[in-house]
Amino acid sequence: MTTPSTPSPQEASFRGMGLAPKLLEILDSLNLTVPTPIQRRAIPQAILGQDLIGVAQTGTGKTLAFGIPLLQRIAASQGEALILVPTRELAIQVAETLGKLGQTLKLSGVVLIGGAPMGKQIAQLRRKPHVIVATPGRLLDHMQERNVRLDGTSILVIDEADRMLDMGFWPQIRQIIEAVPKERQTLLFSATLSKEIMELATKHMKTPTSIEVAPPGTTVERVTQEFFIVRKDEKMRLLESVLKQYLGSTIVFTRTKHGAKRITQALRAIGHAAAEIHANRSLVQRKEAMEGFRNGRYRVLVATDIAARGIDVKGVELVVNYDIPAQGEDYVHRIGRTARAGTEGRAISFAMPEEQRSIRNIERLIRRPLRISPTPKLPPSTNMPNIIDTDDSRRAYRPQGRSGGFHGARRGSSRSGSSTGSFGNRRPQTRGPRR
Repeated sequence: MTTPSTPSPQEASFRGMGLAPKLLEILDSLNLTVPTPIQRRAIPQAILGQDLIGVAQTGTGKTLAFGIPLLQRIAASQGEALILVPTRELAIQVAETLGKLGQTLKLSGVVLIGGAPMGKQIAQLRRKPHVIVATPGRLLDHMQERNVRLDGTSILVIDEADRMLDMGFWPQIRQIIEAVPKERQTLLFSATLSKEIMELATKHMKTPTSIEVAPPGTTVERVTQEFFIVRKDEKMRLLESVLKQYLGSTIVFTRTKHGAKRITQALRAIGHAAAEIHANRSLVQRKEAMEGFRNGRYRVLVATDIAARGIDVKGVELVVNYDIPAQGEDYVHRIGRTARAGTEGRAISFAMPEEQRSIRNIERLIRRPLRISPTPKLPPSTNMPNIIDTDDSRRAYRPQGRSGGFHGARRGSSRSGSSTGSFGNRRPQTRGPRR
């Protein structure tokens, strides 16, 4: 891996990185003037067409690190790009981010995610979009029904590669890789990337350049991390105490969807404006929760790990891990929802006495000791719903989401348009993890 370096004043802009004047103009219009470290180092390499593995902390701009060179190369060659992501929320976020640039470049895109009507997605695919952003399950549905051809794919991006290439997703990813041309550019990006996954990934890449602006598992620099050791029946009272102490916008992570529902009900019962987002929520409910959290209608968003990697909300001041995540990597992604883009934030985690090993596993991953604070005086019991048991991990976890898309022109047309979609009730037909 190459080592990080401090940019000189001349490097602290997108100029001198090989970007076309039109793209520089678009970036200026969006007030994107200073590249993040991963963008500064990845963009010049990717513009040259090299395969790339990029490792950077969450919230540091990985989407534009692959998106900017992808759009420039597609605009210049009239090729096609495929971006694979693990969750529906992340697919929407990626499409929205790239859509801001693609619209001016007259590039079109489509989002293929489960839960959206196949018919609308088929109509969008017939317009021959330049960029497809997809979750693996829904893309395989379209491939099985021959709604999409991937033989024109010149750039393949696998975002959140640690999750995409784990044992649950790998069979689907392998099917998709086999369907795209061997002569292509492949870009992998993630906040965490194990040695085993890197070895697996490099089998399907051509001498990739590895860029690591922070070691795998590194947390964002300006987040203050704190742990409390509490009994299960004390968690809700501790959460009430924390929310009284820290008054900013807060994301509360729970391990399960039923726990998220119960916590939301409890917070509302004590007067907090709270919304929930998890697999049991419909498109309309999830959209309303996210928009309400962004505009301040809800101060607290209670979420499962469906939100850990796919939500980019500015100004989140506090992340609370009501339940310790099952995987240490998810801890990194959860707390990465705060202290984004150089701002400061705080992450507070609740651990039960029997979860000391989980704390040590997280410490090994992030390569730093975690502060365990004395439990503050807890408020008296209130008339909250009974949420002592928030662990429904034996239930099937099946994230849902909504579709979105680029705003751009159809292939071969100078007219601008849009390619947005909506949810439907069609059940996926292929086996494997569904996102």
